[in-house]
Amino acid sequence: MNSLTLLIFIPLLFGLVIAVLPSKYRNSFKYITLAATLVQLGIAVWIYMHFQNGPAFGGIMHEDEFQFVQKAPWINLNLGGMGKMQIEYFVGIDGISITLLVMTSLILVIAALSSWEIKSNLKGFFVLFLILDMAVLGVFCSLDFFLFYIFYELMLLPLYFLIGMWGGARREYAAIKFFLYTLFGSVFMLLVIIGLYLSVKDPATGNHTFNMVQMMNPANYAHGSIFSMYSDLKIFGIQARTLGFIVLFIAFAIKVPVVPLHTWLPDAHVEAPTPVSIILAGILLKIGGYGIIRVCISIFPDVAGNNAFWLGLLGVISILYGAFNALAQRDLKRLIAYSSVSQMGFVLLGIASQSAEGVSGAVMQMVSHGFLATMLFFLVGVIYNRVHDRDIYNFKGLGSLMPRYTVFIMIAFFASLGLPGFSAFIAEAFSLMGVFKSPSSNGSLPYWVGVLGATGILFSAAYFLWTLQRMFFGQLHLKGGNTWKTALSDLNFREVITLVPLAALVVILGLMPSLVFSKINDSVLLLVQFLQK
Repeated sequence: MNSLTLLIFIPLLFGLVIAVLPSKYRNSFKYITLAATLVQLGIAVWIYMHFQNGPAFGGIMHEDEFQFVQKAPWINLNLGGMGKMQIEYFVGIDGISITLLVMTSLILVIAALSSWEIKSNLKGFFVLFLILDMAVLGVFCSLDFFLFYIFYELMLLPLYFLIGMWGGARREYAAIKFFLYTLFGSVFMLLVIIGLYLSVKDPATGNHTFNMVQMMNPANYAHGSIFSMYSDLKIFGIQARTLGFIVLFIAFAIKVPVVPLHTWLPDAHVEAPTPVSIILAGILLKIGGYGIIRVCISIFPDVAGNNAFWLGLLGVISILYGAFNALAQRDLKRLIAYSSVSQMGFVLLGIASQSAEGVSGAVMQMVSHGFLATMLFFLVGVIYNRVHDRDIYNFKGLGSLMPRYTVFIMIAFFASLGLPGFSAFIAEAFSLMGVFKSPSSNGSLPYWVGVLGATGILFSAAYFLWTLQRMFFGQLHLKGGNTWKTALSDLNFREVITLVPLAALVVILGLMPSLVFSKINDSVLLLVQFLQK
């Protein structure tokens, strides 16, 4: 069996095992889930180690340059004189995919470990968890747009129930808000996918196709079709390709999330249980960034190039708006949620630059933020599970009470604010470097966009250091008094072994960014060359 297929469907197999086991074995469900994620991580690391570098393996718009490809007929429909409809099970990865696959696999292990705090309806929780696991990995591997959409939509229901059933006091509101936001983007995305299918023909068979790689080649678009580069068709007064780009961008921007489409995120994070918060911030946000790279700018490069300034401006707005909101928060989890909005703005900024440095920085930022957001939400969960409170002003002097916890929170805070030596510094530096190179390459982004983006780093230092000072320094003072003092025990063994690999990775990637850059370089160069044609 193909390695990617095994990677995608391993959690479904383990989920079926949990589903058929009697409830008297419920204490084993967490171990089965952890085993599934560990097997996945092992496969992902094996794929990473055997992933080949070089211009001949860049992927992007060359189907034969993708690696670990499996392509098989899936849905065949004879349309008579109109040809055939063929939807394929088509998976494969390039340099951009492989880094996100490894990141996702590790984060799912951390999420599985944090799920051990769940006490109610364990069978339902872990089955939904494993279905979600399968869906997110399927998104990163799919090269058939119909298959991509199925995995993309499959994420929605597990997340809705995981938030709505195991979340906090306002879980129903947060779950419905998340569901409606995501569904809004997805419904219109489907219309664009159908339009692309009707526009693109497989040069080998002459039939319409959902093949995402072939959608990147303008020569594969039928003359006069909806999304042909030479079509003058307008919908609601907007050129069809521009409208298609806008619809797809909105769908993925909701996931990123880009301001003003971000409002579901703080509510979902605050109400979601810790493992779901980890998946939301660590993985789901990256699916938005990945979708913009793999779909929006790759299939509509002309529209992306013409509107690069507006993409960069949205990135800067997200950076500053998220940072200002983070400064105003009392709830530690909500602060980190808004910091995610700010830090993911660098992803959009790097993509908008359409330069090798900027796109490389965007991918590195997705990987770096995946690990850092996972670490931060896990640490918030530790505090909340002990005293069921997250108000920053209800804690002071925790450094003397929880020294091991304080070491990890300091690593996470300093890494997140972009301190040199950590992964986020490399990511943000390259994203900004791409912006300053952009004017000389395509005239799209003025320098002041990069200057405003850089100020976001200053504000992130402000809210992280202020939080550190309020909660961890000074004389010990807790709102709950001695009861809280007793409950706030330092990190246990399970929590330490969960946090150590995350802390190690943000340092290792800061010192050895080539672990990511060496894998993505060929794909990024091919993408940039394609965009600048």
